[in-house]
Amino acid sequence: MSTPPSASRPATTTPDGSDPRCIPHKLTAPLPVGAECAYPAYTADEQAVWRALCVRMEELLPGRAADEFLTGLQALQLDRDRVPVLADVSRRLQRATGWQIARTPGLLDAHDFFGYLAQRIFPCTDYIRGRHELDYTPAPDCFHDIFGHTPMIMHPRFADFYQKIGQAARACQDPAVEEGLTRIYWFTVEFGLVRNPGGLRIFGNGIISSSGETLHSLSDQVEKRPFVPEKTAAQPYDIWHYQDVLWVVDSFDQLEAEFVRWARSHRLL
Repeated sequence: MSTPPSASRPATTTPDGSDPRCIPHKLTAPLPVGAECAYPAYTADEQAVWRALCVRMEELLPGRAADEFLTGLQALQLDRDRVPVLADVSRRLQRATGWQIARTPGLLDAHDFFGYLAQRIFPCTDYIRGRHELDYTPAPDCFHDIFGHTPMIMHPRFADFYQKIGQAARACQDPAVEEGLTRIYWFTVEFGLVRNPGGLRIFGNGIISSSGETLHSLSDQVEKRPFVPEKTAAQPYDIWHYQDVLWVVDSFDQLEAEFVRWARSHRLL
């Protein structure tokens, strides 16, 4: 049975059984940015889902999440008791790395999404998943976007890399290269691992916002490969299941340098 939509959360199924949250929106007007982002009328249950997700992940992440992510999370001082106000999160990001948040109704068309990244604006949903999706959701929601994404955007080197992905995508005209760029995005921003002094750690927000994926990602069930953009760009992925191959960067300096090298080889930067 599908979960009924609330004022802030869209339905999770359509009559044909597909998930409308996974269908990209093509924008017809600019998104509200920063202080323009209104705060939705969340239900008490939706606020409780946010709290439950925060408690669960803050128990799991120490010793698993990247030092850079945990530092960013602490600096953001996200509200744990209620869904944070996007305008407040945007203000803290802007002070730290010059990024802002735009409120998006859902998954964006790739060209619209990357176009905002190129301007140092992160499109962020403001609806939250249902209780049946506490372990994993294939669609973006505000826990994935706020808790999973924004702490890494507080890191200056990652913030610059993230903008360069948007700039490269905006310049891309070749569908095959664009597919490779999408895969690099998936296996870094969404599902990336990094070597910290304490060992292998998670920085990809698709992992960090999912308790199931967090436990799975560092297990022996996953093959870990050194990040090489040419090889990562050739690796397919599946949004509906846990990942069985992940890519590891040595540092965020290396991530940015290797991505710039790859993008320049395709005349994207």
